[in-house]
Amino acid sequence: MNQDLSILHLVLNASWVVQAVMLLLVVVSIASWSAIFRKLFSLGRVKALNDTFERDFWSGTSLNDLYAAAAQNAKSSGPMERIFASGMREFQKLRERRIADPGTLMDGARRAMRASYQRELDAIESNLSFLASVGSVSPYVGLFGTVWGIMHAFTGLAGLQQVTLASVAPGIAEALVATAIGLFAAIPAVVAYNRFARDIDRVAIKLETFIEEFSNILQRNLGNTAAVASAGGH
Repeated sequence: MNQDLSILHLVLNASWVVQAVMLLLVVVSIASWSAIFRKLFSLGRVKALNDTFERDFWSGTSLNDLYAAAAQNAKSSGPMERIFASGMREFQKLRERRIADPGTLMDGARRAMRASYQRELDAIESNLSFLASVGSVSPYVGLFGTVWGIMHAFTGLAGLQQVTLASVAPGIAEALVATAIGLFAAIPAVVAYNRFARDIDRVAIKLETFIEEFSNILQRNLGNTAAVASAGGH
């Protein structure tokens, strides 16, 4: 009896529709775990790069030196460093055009940083919708396989004169394996999605805070430059 109701035996003896559902769910589960590990490593890298740049930014290094380093390491830099570089690039381009109005300079730099922020956030959130889809759809796919398997099992019992629990149990057990695999695919995806969504929100808040702080620094630098120019004119 134990041999007859082993998981492998149930899978091999299920109807082809239930087997197709199981195969689909296994493939989805493998893809989901692959996305989870990729996102786990990428988020860890993003956090480490952001922390490193933030330490350098507040260490007293000049903005020009930071910008030169960011331009040189553009491919290996983190989101915060790329946002900083986009703001500095736009700020310097406007200064090179002899634009002296502080409002215009600050608006240009802020828009550039906001555009870069949105691109970085879109990249960080990649594959998150896939995990959400796996978490929400997989149980229903497994349930479809279960319903189909139970229908197939009862159809096969229709011609029997006497139906016992021993004759019903294998068919129902085969069908329930599909639901189990669906839950196996869905639960890790839901847990990972919630964890990653929370971590990405923290990264987004940190990046937004940096944009405001860097904007304040640029504003102060413009004020100091204007004050020096006014003193020189007098």
